[in-house]
Amino acid sequence: MISIEQILTPSRCLVNALGGSKKRVLEQIAHLVANDQSDIDEDALFENLIARERLGSTGFGNGIAIPHCRMPGCTSPISAVLHLETPIDFDSIDGEPVDLLFVLLVPEEATDEHLELLRQIATILEKPTTLEQLRQATNSEALYKAVINAQPAPQLHNAD
Repeated sequence: MISIEQILTPSRCLVNALGGSKKRVLEQIAHLVANDQSDIDEDALFENLIARERLGSTGFGNGIAIPHCRMPGCTSPISAVLHLETPIDFDSIDGEPVDLLFVLLVPEEATDEHLELLRQIATILEKPTTLEQLRQATNSEALYKAVINAQPAPQLHNAD
């Protein structure tokens, strides 16, 4: 099973990202990922993120959004994490502005594995101590480490 640690890198973690608007943040996400992944087209990614938001906001509540989409040219899941300098309106289900964005891009032929990644992200983001660590990270490396450290330990199976 794929874990967040396998799809996230420090170079795709951004602290004090400029917000402004949902559109501007989605542009910034597309730029961040395309800079790191040469096989991802920045404009196509932006359009796919916008199209997904039109289906319904990915604003999760509690200051969190999980923008995600299927992406042509994406051969395996990719993640990015942004902490915004100033929270923005993201049409979240609770009406609260968003300052933490956890991005997930998956291949067009996404499988149950990708739903599992969304579940892992949601589990990480429901812990108040984790949210505090993410929001207090002062650089990309600290943000990355806060995400990685928040992952639950792998379950060991007994042979009983």
